[in-house]
Amino acid sequence: MSKRIKITVNQHELLAELNDSPTAQAILEALPIESEANTWGEEIYFSIPVDQPLANDARADVEVGELGYWPPGKALCIFFGRTPASTGDAPRAASPVNPIGRLLDPPDPLRSVREGDPIRVEIA
Repeated sequence: MSKRIKITVNQHELLAELNDSPTAQAILEALPIESEANTWGEEIYFSIPVDQPLANDARADVEVGELGYWPPGKALCIFFGRTPASTGDAPRAASPVNPIGRLLDPPDPLRSVREGDPIRVEIA
């Protein structure tokens, strides 16, 4: 099964690749997913129909372009810059997220996303 996914928001399509974690596998099996974007600084997150526990490798410090799953909110997170929790230029999640993959395309189009914009995730 392909581990590549396509994220569509505001007529922009971004490719991403998921890792081999159990959380990423659960998300892959739940696709396609349609939701509404929430923003928190330069992070987009949205509820998904996946319920996974906090992973052993969960962390709050993430990289630009990284994808994470936030267990408390059952949310998929896309990090593309500073968040309110950042202490430097790197993104930082509100609390630890399970790392699930990363964008393959530049994240620049995500800067145009606003609260409530429809977002779709599907197998690429």
